[in-house]
Amino acid sequence: MMSKNPERRGADDAAAAAPFDRPFDRLSPVSVAAWGALVGVAVVGRLWQPTWNGEPLWNVTPLAAVALAAGTIFARPLVAASVPLAGAVISNLFLPAYGSIVMAVVVYAALAWPVLMGGLIRRAAARGAAARYAALGGGSLASSLVFFLSTNFACWAMPDGLYPHTAAGLAACFTAALPFYRWMPAGDLAWTALVFAGVALLSRVRVALTAAETA
Repeated sequence: MMSKNPERRGADDAAAAAPFDRPFDRLSPVSVAAWGALVGVAVVGRLWQPTWNGEPLWNVTPLAAVALAAGTIFARPLVAASVPLAGAVISNLFLPAYGSIVMAVVVYAALAWPVLMGGLIRRAAARGAAARYAALGGGSLASSLVFFLSTNFACWAMPDGLYPHTAAGLAACFTAALPFYRWMPAGDLAWTALVFAGVALLSRVRVALTAAETA
């Protein structure tokens, strides 16, 4: 049922559009809180390993969702990229090392690159809800695929790696990694839905604070 209050509808529309058409471009209490909240979700979600029927759901983490959200709500790419990178660095204090600087660089780059899709998501959102959801879903799935391809290619290409530098070795490397990719796309989609629901809530707070300041 549609609201009969035009002012309420206007406020709802502004709140829904806020994270997409008005990204944070300066330091403020709300932007700092958003940065800290996203980093916190990244750390806690990465350290928590979900299971299904006793089976670990490998690589079901919020890092891709957090990177997409950061790229959407922060206007400056470096600020946006600092969110997934900070989440990865902090959570890595409690996780096994990568064993190679090159591998670490590839992993961090694969975790940070989704912030570059923030502008695409904002432009898609301007065309309506359907385009917004399509951009979020596509960005989430692209994040999973790029992470899988880049990190496993790097694993195969390492000079002291486990696989011969042949087509058969590359195929064997990707085949061995498939169990770790199995749940990743679904996990990224689920986390993207949850994180952007939080972003929508944050946008309502932001709109309310802006209205209070200008009242």
